[in-house]
Amino acid sequence: MDSSAFVMAIGTICPAIAVGLIGMAACKGIARNPQASTAIQTMAIVAIAFAEAIAIYALVLALILKFVV
Repeated sequence: MDSSAFVMAIGTICPAIAVGLIGMAACKGIARNPQASTAIQTMAIVAIAFAEAIAIYALVLALILKFVV
């Protein structure tokens, strides 16, 4: 198996699971306390951005493994 393919597989599956869990927690939080929806939504968007940054790091690492090493 190509190492860059493995890095991209793991590097995209894990952030996808994290984004799903963040969305689930945000929906539960808004359902429990609708008045705090703006604060919960803002924190969820920031957390999703951090989770997607991990996928971008995995892409960069996979490109380095593919073309440099």
